[in-house]
Amino acid sequence: MRGFPWRETIRTGLLGSVVALHLSLVGMVEAFSRREIVKDVVTLGQLLLLLVVLVAGYLAARKAAERNKAYAIIAGLIVGLIIGAVLAALALSIKPLHLRQVFTNASRGLVRVLLFDKKGMAGVLTLLAVMGGGGIAAGLLELLPNHVRRPLLYALIATLTLGLLRDIFAVILPRSISRFFYTSSGLTVKGAVVLAVAWTLYFAAAERWGQQVRGRLEALPPEKQKPLRLGAYAIALILLLVLPKLLGERGGYIFEVLDIVGIYIVMGLGLNIVVGFAGLLDLGYVAFFAIGAYTMAVLTTPELPAVRQYIPPMDFWEALPLALLASLLSGIILGVPVLKTRGDYLAIITLGFGEIIRLLVISDALKPILGGAQGITGVARPHLFGWTAKTPQDFFYFILVAIAIGFFISVRLKDSRLGRAWKAIREDEDVAIAMGIDHVATKLTAFATGATLAGLSGAIFSSKLFSIAPHSFNILISIYVLSLLIVGGIGSLPGVVVGAFALVGLPELLREFAEYRMLVYGAALVMMMIFRPQGLWPETLHAEEYARRKGTSTAKTATAGARE
Repeated sequence: MRGFPWRETIRTGLLGSVVALHLSLVGMVEAFSRREIVKDVVTLGQLLLLLVVLVAGYLAARKAAERNKAYAIIAGLIVGLIIGAVLAALALSIKPLHLRQVFTNASRGLVRVLLFDKKGMAGVLTLLAVMGGGGIAAGLLELLPNHVRRPLLYALIATLTLGLLRDIFAVILPRSISRFFYTSSGLTVKGAVVLAVAWTLYFAAAERWGQQVRGRLEALPPEKQKPLRLGAYAIALILLLVLPKLLGERGGYIFEVLDIVGIYIVMGLGLNIVVGFAGLLDLGYVAFFAIGAYTMAVLTTPELPAVRQYIPPMDFWEALPLALLASLLSGIILGVPVLKTRGDYLAIITLGFGEIIRLLVISDALKPILGGAQGITGVARPHLFGWTAKTPQDFFYFILVAIAIGFFISVRLKDSRLGRAWKAIREDEDVAIAMGIDHVATKLTAFATGATLAGLSGAIFSSKLFSIAPHSFNILISIYVLSLLIVGGIGSLPGVVVGAFALVGLPELLREFAEYRMLVYGAALVMMMIFRPQGLWPETLHAEEYARRKGTSTAKTATAGARE
């Protein structure tokens, strides 16, 4: 095969092998294999390895196709066989080389997963066949035209996601339908086939006619677009309001997850104002979340005698404005000393502010007021006309209201005079100041607004848990919120929701794999930065800027190649 990129293909296969070995030896493959996607067909652990083969094979196939399209399938096959051979070598060497003494996750269970519950050469050949087949599939994906490849990929992702979220949909669907699609541990084979075909047809139709429909809707005059948009919002709101009644007690776990996602959405909307609108990198955002939560707890709990002798316990609605006010003032207090800092220096200062709040909360000096390391219990819960929120379904409504408030504030501010000032500072602060923008007031308003929404989410969080503890407010909360903005799309309001469900909702549904959460977060961010740096649902302005930068970079590369 003259001209075949042997070096690049083998290098890609070896890199994929390193990733597969890492996932196997840290325990992810064996642990994830406890969750079946399709009953007796594929587990989450096996899917993880196939994903590595598909990504590595597709990269190698795309590189090989630049020279000759016929090389794409061969490159994918070689990559799959290399990864399969390395995994087979690992499985066969675990017992003879006593690898368990070095790698605690190199167990017999891992061998069974890698060899598909078979022994000896039968397992090795099965592994090579599966990995090689995955590589061939990756090569075929490269050869398919975009209008065929996208529907197939989207259908595959949607089907596997429905299998992964069996605990949700098996409860939501009627029993007769649920039994057809789901078993006790995953999708049925018939259900998986029906879903794959249905999703493929849907995405194929969307690929063919979706652009035309969107074009016709966008061509409508604004006075006709507004009723359609309001109607869609009304339908979505009605579905959300009746969902707790439809599911009843069956949906307790689902609403527990939705409540957590909703709290992160409120925090994400606040941080989106600071980072996405104003371009101020805040790594200590958890401090405002903690201030709102502790203010609510301190003012409402019957405990803390040192506080109760001066301030009688309040109810939820009396303490909520004070919690928001405390968060707002803390945002201004943080904003004042950082007015002259930018970029990394701003991030370090805000990081320090978050750490200061954490240390104050756990300090013995403030234990009579803040409860110290043991935290505070007996936090008041919201009530209306004699009804008190107690269950996750009850708090779901309050969190929906908080999300609506956050969206209303963000939408109204985004294109306002203040919002345009934030955008100007984000793009170039020096030019914004030269244009007459008061950067002091503009920055302080961004910090104060974001802090208020964080305080709102913190107040609801402490009331929902009925207690709070310092470990709930570590620096990782800030990292989670910033990560969901990056994954969803910085500056995008729908992106906040998408990022929250992707990085908070899905890990909550897979609680049994919680020890791998940070590894998954890191891998997701790396993949996003490589394949979709603008985010899953980017803001229109950011998407256009990225497209222009990518076009300019491509043009420069083509020009340089022509010169050579």
